[in-house]
Amino acid sequence: MRIGSIKSTRKITKAMQMVAAAKLRRAQEAAENARPYAERFNAVLGQLAASVGGSDTAPKLLRGSGKDDVHLLVVMTSERGLCGGFNSNIVKLAKQKIAELRGAGKTVKILTVGKKGREQLRRDFGDLSIGHVDLSEVKRIGYANAQDIAKDILARFDGEEFDVATIFYSAFVNVVTQIPTAQQIIPAQFDAAEDAGESSTQYDYEPDEESILADLLPRGVATQIFAALLENAASEQGARMSAMDNATRNAGEMIDKLSIQYNRTRQAVITNELIEIISGAEAL
Repeated sequence: MRIGSIKSTRKITKAMQMVAAAKLRRAQEAAENARPYAERFNAVLGQLAASVGGSDTAPKLLRGSGKDDVHLLVVMTSERGLCGGFNSNIVKLAKQKIAELRGAGKTVKILTVGKKGREQLRRDFGDLSIGHVDLSEVKRIGYANAQDIAKDILARFDGEEFDVATIFYSAFVNVVTQIPTAQQIIPAQFDAAEDAGESSTQYDYEPDEESILADLLPRGVATQIFAALLENAASEQGARMSAMDNATRNAGEMIDKLSIQYNRTRQAVITNELIEIISGAEAL
């Protein structure tokens, strides 16, 4: 009965592995296709931000609220399990950040995206949660989903509910490697190396840098969230494919061990029966 049960389990894990492999290709293509746009978009914003500098007229999303007392952590995980350590690794990174911030005397608020992250964080930090985004009914992540999350975050920032916002997600490298990542999105931060190759190029902006930034920065927040969601989707399928492959192989090894044990037990029973028959015949 146990061998039969494990065989049924192996069929399920094998099927899940094949489904994850099929979904991975599409998710990986979406994540990789979004990277050039996100990188170029951030490079343009970085050039604009560098030209504005620390001006008092710079948009609030760029210069921030002037303090960093309250931090919003946006923890993005999956809606479903059976994907190895994918969710646990993201939550672990978020917990490290929470401990670091609270140790420094900062106030922490948590916004979760994905059921698995909420379940893990609720055990220890349920009192820090201020909201949850449910994507369980979304079959394919779109820009509209990222926009909804961005609007919620921006509304909270405009309402002065927090000073700094950081998103947590898993960056996709390959099927066996996904890197838990923390990225600050408010106030906006840009890598100076992104536009190093164009540092000699001069641009004139119309109407002016501040006005363009005021329009582009909210889109930049949505773009960063969208890219993170796509990276997460690819990482989830890669982690699930790897986990289900391991589970299938482990089930096969367990079936082999149990089959050997079953055969040895059956042979021992047959041997005992033969001994009893022979002993009875000799007694007669």
